[in-house]
Amino acid sequence: MQLRLTAISEPNRFRIVELLKDGPRSVGDIVEALALGQPQVSRHLRLLSEAGVVEVTKRAQQRIYRLHPGAMRELSDWVQGFAALWSGRMDRLGAFLDDNADQQGA
Repeated sequence: MQLRLTAISEPNRFRIVELLKDGPRSVGDIVEALALGQPQVSRHLRLLSEAGVVEVTKRAQQRIYRLHPGAMRELSDWVQGFAALWSGRMDRLGAFLDDNADQQGA
C-alpha cells in the first residue's frame, strides 16, 4: 500500500493515473497529453507498474497502459476507512457543539 501511495504522490505520475482513469492509453498518447518527453513518461510508467498501480499490454509495437483495478480498489478502501473515521468524529463534534449551545442558552 505504501509503495502505491508513494508512486502516485509524484505530480506527473498522479497526472498519468488521472489520464488512465478514463481508459487504457498508449505511451504516445500519454506523452502527448502531458507534454512530457517519452523517456520521462516511460520512467514514470515503469515506477507505476512496479508499484502495481498500472498494467501494461503489448499491441504490435505499442505498449498500452491501464489502471490495475485491484490496486485502485485497495486505495479506495483505505481512503474510505478514513472518511468513515472523520465522519464519525464530525458527528460527535456537531453533537457536542449543539449540547454546548443548548447549555449556553439555558
